[in-house]
Amino acid sequence: MFELESPIYFYLFALIPLVVAFFLFNLYWKRKQQAVFADLALFEKLSPEQSVFKSSLKLVITIAAISMVIIALVNPKMGTKMETVKRQGIDIVFAIDISKSMLAQDIAPSRLEKTKQLVSQIINQLGNDRVGIVGYAGSAYPVLPMTTDYSIAKMYLQSMNTNMVSSQGTAFNDAIKLSVDYFDIKDTSKLIILVSDGEDHGDGAEEAIEMAKEKGVRIVTIGVGTEKGALIPLKDSKGNISGYKKDQNGENVITKLYPAVLQNIATQTKSKYIVGGATKEVVEEVKKALDKIEKSEFESQQIADFESQYKWFLAFGFLLLLADIFLLEKKTNWVQRLNLFNEKKHE
Repeated sequence: MFELESPIYFYLFALIPLVVAFFLFNLYWKRKQQAVFADLALFEKLSPEQSVFKSSLKLVITIAAISMVIIALVNPKMGTKMETVKRQGIDIVFAIDISKSMLAQDIAPSRLEKTKQLVSQIINQLGNDRVGIVGYAGSAYPVLPMTTDYSIAKMYLQSMNTNMVSSQGTAFNDAIKLSVDYFDIKDTSKLIILVSDGEDHGDGAEEAIEMAKEKGVRIVTIGVGTEKGALIPLKDSKGNISGYKKDQNGENVITKLYPAVLQNIATQTKSKYIVGGATKEVVEEVKKALDKIEKSEFESQQIADFESQYKWFLAFGFLLLLADIFLLEKKTNWVQRLNLFNEKKHE
């Protein structure tokens, strides 16, 4: 297998017809000047050592040398180069609330979109940490397994919506349990960053919190929303607001931030509750929390890479140019005996 680093340089092969055209023009010009000086037959007698073969050979060598330099610029990569990469960091799972209440717009543009902004900016501050994503409402849903590819993580993050989980509610129990299951390596520092408005959290969170504590998992919680609350918009197929969610009595449902349950989760796992307001402040608080967690070597893997081969083409190209410099247009005895261009004259 191979790959080409800069294939755009292949356009330089357009120079070769120009070189051939220059060679033919130069040959024509020489012949014309020779004809002015003397008859061609007489000129061959005056310059018996002049070789047509050597002139053609020099052209071939020049073209080959230019071709080698162009290929070197393209930089073909072949074979594999194995490197052992060891990373030190933290395993982080983002548990993101995607219940309908996250559509409320008491925080612009909405609680869910604000959550995406916060998580995206947190990911931008990470180094060698692995990240995973879990979505949850009435149940938990695996969105992205552990990875160090942050661009993929942010792509999956942006695709999250409230239709990913059909059952409604805020099942912290399922979210924490599924997040804990993401940590497949025992000897790593583990952190869950749980983002929610804390509403309708159901029962059983204590059981999941105990599981997290037993496995040494800390849970930083981020509360998104306001305690004043807001209506839950309902949108049509085009994304326009068609109305607002109502209760059984036909009254508009007002969803509020409930920080108490989020504070409790963070406190029990010796972590911190953060108010999801200004993005910059949230990112700084998360960064402080991360700095307090000891980094561990969590990955040692073989990275296969293509190895550049340009040096061989470049070296061969320079050798050909060097040969062209020292190659004289004088006839060579053994070539002359072959009479490749019918240069022998019968007397």
